[in-house]
Amino acid sequence: MSRGRGQEGQATVEAVASIPLLLLAGAVALQLLVAGYVLTLADGAAEAGALALAAGRPAREAAAATLPGWAADGAEVSVRGGEVSVRLRPPSPVPGLADALTVTSSAFARPAR
Repeated sequence: MSRGRGQEGQATVEAVASIPLLLLAGAVALQLLVAGYVLTLADGAAEAGALALAAGRPAREAAAATLPGWAADGAEVSVRGGEVSVRLRPPSPVPGLADALTVTSSAFARPAR
């Protein structure tokens, strides 16, 4: 069986029409991976801040020191008692999406006396 010329043309059109959908799916997947990476960074920074607090060192500086430059610039680190919280916004080409994917991570330690 051979295909007619019309069927080959239709398959080509369908393949070309699906390219934008595939690109969008790839962009969404990449943005979610970046958000997951930012959560991992926030977790590590909060833990580093809590460990510094337990050792009697400044928690904010320790937390910020563990972050790469692009993340440290926008990081919000807060210390309340023995809780160190780090809030990070993932980079995104869509500002509203970055706001929606902002993550916060906290770690606890008993402050040094």
